[in-house]
Formats: sequence, structure tokens, C-alpha cells
Amino acid sequence: MIFSMVCQISNLRPYQMVSLPQTTWIRLKAFRIFVSLQVNTVWYHCVNLYQNSMILHACGFMGFKECRNLMEKGITPLQDASYLTNGHLDTIIDWIPGMKNITLRDLPGIYRTTQPNDSLLNFVAEQIETASKASAIILPTFDALESNVLNELSTMFPKLYTIGPLELFLDKISENNEFESIKCNLWKEESECLKWLDAQEPNSVMYVNFGSVIVMKYNQLVELAWGISNSKKKFLWVIRPDIVKGGSERLLVPQEIMEETKDRGLMVGWCPQEKVLKHKAVGGFLSHCGWNSTIESICNGVPLICCPYFNDQFTNCKYICSEWKFGMVMDSENVTRDEVEKVVVELLDGEKGKEMKRKAIEWKKMAEEATDFGGSSCLNLEKMVSEVLLFKS
Repeated sequence: MIFSMVCQISNLRPYQMVSLPQTTWIRLKAFRIFVSLQVNTVWYHCVNLYQNSMILHACGFMGFKECRNLMEKGITPLQDASYLTNGHLDTIIDWIPGMKNITLRDLPGIYRTTQPNDSLLNFVAEQIETASKASAIILPTFDALESNVLNELSTMFPKLYTIGPLELFLDKISENNEFESIKCNLWKEESECLKWLDAQEPNSVMYVNFGSVIVMKYNQLVELAWGISNSKKKFLWVIRPDIVKGGSERLLVPQEIMEETKDRGLMVGWCPQEKVLKHKAVGGFLSHCGWNSTIESICNGVPLICCPYFNDQFTNCKYICSEWKFGMVMDSENVTRDEVEKVVVELLDGEKGKEMKRKAIEWKKMAEEATDFGGSSCLNLEKMVSEVLLFKS
């Protein structure tokens, strides 16, 4: 998919690129930190090759890059579980290049471990060192969104290319949906929800989806359900059968809520998210704020309610709410129905929600400019093709 897209955007035919070395291997680590594709000496880190892998942007990548420093400074691993609640997570980390007003709480969740010799920390540190040897690093973001961090990363990794959002590139080059057949999903999409959205008023529906891997406690899901119900707003909620451990064996959402919301809500097992976010009826997105969901929200100008659970989702949430200002945060660990109701109503009806919508539209326009002919991501893609894929030593 990426190879075909590169050929088309660069106005090249596949047969014009026969000098490319063959792919020697693809490596996918089991715990979903990095995807690396090596074409002889060319590495692609954090590329959107598989939808079921973790996709990193510049701030997320920088957060993981500091893993070794955080370990050497004794900030992580935590000494014991009390450090999760005694204020240690509010420790200011003021030495990460390009990242201001950051605390430990805002960095990837792997730093909250209490294991003295955590294997995941060691793995991430090793992967960052490996990335420094790469011939190329590609990040699915765009320059205007993360300029401060990208300026710093470019001095550390000279062959770094930002070529996002990839979704907008695909929209521009795929007029006949030629890539539709090779999309990857862990769950079967229920496209009937689009017909339900067709019957709703513009910007009236709260879309709720926690991605393909988040698992929450049953009481958290119940509080979410009551909060969404009490908001009296229309909603489309993706509830995977396994979103709660053992959830497929019982009714996840209380029957009382199912009955009360049957005329204004729709619950499905999975859906075509890109099409849902494009729909005019969707006014907001309650999300775990993984990078895929974040960048898809930006592409469609949809404001977010951020409910992060692990890893770079905490960093994404920080930037969405404090820097990019098109989202508001919700506590995922201590979620309450009152807070859920409040943020849903505020986003869809409140003045803060209107301002967030305005900012989301601004970022959408900048993302479109980046992927237009002559835009930063388009130029970076052409540069990457020239300097890496077609380079002959």
C-alpha cells in the first residue's frame, strides 16, 4: 500500500522503480511499540503499515526517545505503587528538547512501571538506539502540527521525513477506492451505522470509540454508559465484545440504559471510523486518543474528549488539550457519570465546545495544505523518494 501510494504521489510508475532493493524482512514486535520495515539498509520507523500497531508522531517519538535518560535520572521505574498517587507523576520534566510544560504524567505510560528491571523500558531504549542507525525515519504527522519537536528531532535524525496525514494523501490519489480491498481491521465493520447517521441532525452525535485494544474495568464502562445516557445527547458507541474482560459472556451495558437510549443511541461492535468521522452528523469524538484516532479527527475537523489509557495516549492527550486546543481531558482511571455527562454536553452545546470545533477546523485546513501539491508533507514525500528510495550509493 505504501509502495503504491509513493509511486502515485511521486508521479512514478512501479516499473520505473525497479532499481529498488527487495524487502528483506518485516519486523513486528509483539507488544506494539514499533513497526520497522527494512529495505536493505532503509528502515521505516513508526510508519502506518498496519492499523493494529502503535503509530507514533513526533511528540510520542520524542517521549520514547528519552527513555534512557529517564532511567538514568532515577525518574523511572517508580520506587513503588505509592508514587502513582503521591505527586511524583507531576514531576516537571523540563529538559526534553522541544517539549515545554511537560510532566511525567504526560509522558508514555511505560514510565509508570514499578518493576526494577522492566523489560519494556529496556526494549524501548534499545529500539531508540536502533532508530539512530536508520537510513530514514518516517513520521505520520505534518510540520505545522509539531514544529518545535520536529525542529529538535531533525537535528538528531537528519533523515527524518514527515509525510502525514496519510489519510489525506489516500483521499487525493484514490478516486476509485482502489486501496479499499487492502485495508486492515481487527474487527468486522458494521457499515449500517452510516445509514443511522444519515437520519441525524448535523453536529448532533457524539461518537464513542476506544480503539481495537483498550480493555477497561466493568465499572468504568457502566459509568461511561450512565454519563452518556444522562447527557440526553445522541450517540454512536463502538463497544467491542472484549472491551471488558469476560464481557462477551454478559450484557455489557445495563438493560435500563439500553431501553432509555434506544431512540437516540446506536451501539455497534465496530465501524468504518474514517467514514464516521467524515459524516456531518458527528459533532464530537470521545476517544482513547491513540494517534490514528487523533490524526483522523484532525483530518475531519472533529473535536475530542480525551480519555487516555496507556503509553503515548497520555502525550497525545496533553498536546490535544493544552497545545492544539481542540480537545478536553477526562480521567480514564476514575471516570464518573457526572464528569462524562458534563464533558459530552459541553463539547456538543457549550462555548468551549464551539471554540474546540473552530480549532479543529483550523488544524484540518493546515493538514490539507500540508498534503496539497507543494505542501510540506508532499514535498517531504518527494524528498524521501529521491534521497532514500531512488538513491544509489
